[in-house]
Amino acid sequence: VNLHALTSWVGIARLFAVVLSCLAFSLVASTGNFGGPYGTWCMFTWCFCFAVTLLVLLLELLELYPLLPLSWDDFTSAFSMLATLMIFTSSVVFPATFISSPCSSNQCARQAVATTASCLCFLAYAIEVALTRAKPGDISSFLSTVPGLLKVFEAYVACLIFSLLDEYNGEPGLTWCVAVYAICFIITLLIIIFTIGRCLAYIPCPLEKMLVGYNFLALLMYLTATILWPLYSFRGRSRPDPCGRNCWWDKHLGVTFLTIFNLIAYLVDLVYSTRMVFV
Repeated sequence: VNLHALTSWVGIARLFAVVLSCLAFSLVASTGNFGGPYGTWCMFTWCFCFAVTLLVLLLELLELYPLLPLSWDDFTSAFSMLATLMIFTSSVVFPATFISSPCSSNQCARQAVATTASCLCFLAYAIEVALTRAKPGDISSFLSTVPGLLKVFEAYVACLIFSLLDEYNGEPGLTWCVAVYAICFIITLLIIIFTIGRCLAYIPCPLEKMLVGYNFLALLMYLTATILWPLYSFRGRSRPDPCGRNCWWDKHLGVTFLTIFNLIAYLVDLVYSTRMVFV
């Protein structure tokens, strides 16, 4: 039994994440008010992060993780980054969707406490990411470096973009944008999977330079999407009045901002990757 897995700073952050995610989904489940896609997503996020973090703690406590056919440091780094993003999204989406003002009922109070627990859970995962991130000059797993963490961020933002895509009118410019999102997401996801599965050694080319080339290509593709998506989405189309929860205009605006976020992420990724390889 490796008690250091629980008493280290990373272990303590994981324990807090387990308790807080369990508190969040338990309180929301007790209200019975989490229907619809947004509520389902939030409940899935809390339950998923709780289960995987608990499994990570048990595997490290019993020192069973070396038996797994994967890179454990890459897996835990990627998961902590993914959990940080997922919990942050749920901490924003849940109160915006389910908590109304004024908040005076017992159900609303439980929802407010669940939101607070979710925000604290986000901080716990963010602290874990900060503690396990590779420092400059360290020889560490790829997904614990800044470019590796950015890969997880880029893939997650692409998933958010896909969740907001409903219709794009068959416009060639919008079709190209969707192709950009899909191609970059697939390649980034494959990089993450191959890294965790220790398959990168089988690639018959210099991996670091290949990643720099991919980041540059993805940056150019997202630059075109950043220009074309709002141009073709909003050209000659004003915001409907009223614009409800599933309004196409709001979804397209969300895709625009998420595209800009990923453009910035790929730019930072390119800068860090270039420094790692050539500097």
